[in-house]
Amino acid sequence: MAELEKITDNAVEKGYSLTWDCDVSEKGFSHQNGMAIIPNKSWKSMSKDEKEAAFKNPVEEKKISQELRQETYENYSTTDDHLMHIIGSAKDAKGNEYYLVKNSWGESNLFSGLLYASKAYFQLKTISVMVHKDAIPKDIAKKMGL
Repeated sequence: MAELEKITDNAVEKGYSLTWDCDVSEKGFSHQNGMAIIPNKSWKSMSKDEKEAAFKNPVEEKKISQELRQETYENYSTTDDHLMHIIGSAKDAKGNEYYLVKNSWGESNLFSGLLYASKAYFQLKTISVMVHKDAIPKDIAKKMGL
């Protein structure tokens, strides 16, 4: 998980874009709101107002571990749903990091079709990324035999 994120961060920092294969079936994925988040508080325990506010103001997000990531694969709560295009990165007012994503669902959201995917969402719901080999950090490229 850490190397996947390192590859993605390095690619974005060097000006490369990536194909992002991920799960978009989470309640925290909202094309309409232009956000993909994994709040620390479960969606089931949130009130309607809290759910709406989660997409308007930064919320505390769940800490994602490799074990949680693996669990969601094994119980099929992470599934291979959709491909998108990571084109950059951003930070909110609290310093939380996001990937800026182009989606193919049209421009009918708050950000003209763009989406801000939080690092927590990326860590938990990414299936794979595809990137130019020159965007891979040298230490990881060496492990891969590139």
